[in-house]
Amino acid sequence: MSDTEAVQSDDDLERLRAMVAAAKRIVFFTGAGISTESGIPDFRSPGTGIWNKIKPIEFQEFLASEERRQESWRRRFGDGGNQWTDAQPNRGHRAVAKLISDGMATAVITQNVDNLHQDSGVPDHQVIELHGNTRYAKCLDCDTRYELADLKRQFETLGRVEPCSRCGGIIKTATISFGQSMPQEAMARAQEETNACDLFIVLGSSLVVYPAAGFPEYAKRLGAGLVILNREPTPLDDLADLVIHREIGPAMGYVVGVN
Repeated sequence: MSDTEAVQSDDDLERLRAMVAAAKRIVFFTGAGISTESGIPDFRSPGTGIWNKIKPIEFQEFLASEERRQESWRRRFGDGGNQWTDAQPNRGHRAVAKLISDGMATAVITQNVDNLHQDSGVPDHQVIELHGNTRYAKCLDCDTRYELADLKRQFETLGRVEPCSRCGGIIKTATISFGQSMPQEAMARAQEETNACDLFIVLGSSLVVYPAAGFPEYAKRLGAGLVILNREPTPLDDLADLVIHREIGPAMGYVVGVN
């Protein structure tokens, strides 16, 4: 990097710091890029994402086929399944958590399912999970929660995950699969937070998955400042007030002052 580029990059971070300090109500929108720095692979990136190596089981397949349901659990609990479950929040997560704790940010709208925002200290009610959470499972009929450790023991003993013990319904990890409807409550809450914010900061999202990626556009139309911090360009870069292409953890850690 040339000296000129380095100064420009530093200027961008100082501008972001000033925007954060001036804002009264910040909302974060996070994608896979904030968690890859914790060692969690991106599911969708062309050529490198997990779904380029293993074809995902779509929601309708999961509902229609017992064999496909058990295959999904085999992937989950078998050799090599979800090796990143011990991943820890990184500097980017901690920076977001600090702004939430300080009352400067009100919510994190996330496309991630890894629970790392909660692990970093953001209260559950301030994390809006658009794609669910992979740390537990639920019955699709009665919504009973199941802990994965219990389901894993059942799978290892019986070679399968049984139907819901309460109603006989299908149990599924609490994530939104391909072909599954977006969670209405989470979408409504994300809309409310977007309506009320004066600064909307995107961290680590390619902004190509809709309807989730529509929130930054909507925030900008309502008059909020829009910042996009992502390693690669996004389709909304031209719309943003500030675009920074660099690592999220070091950048946000510098801006917020966390290690």
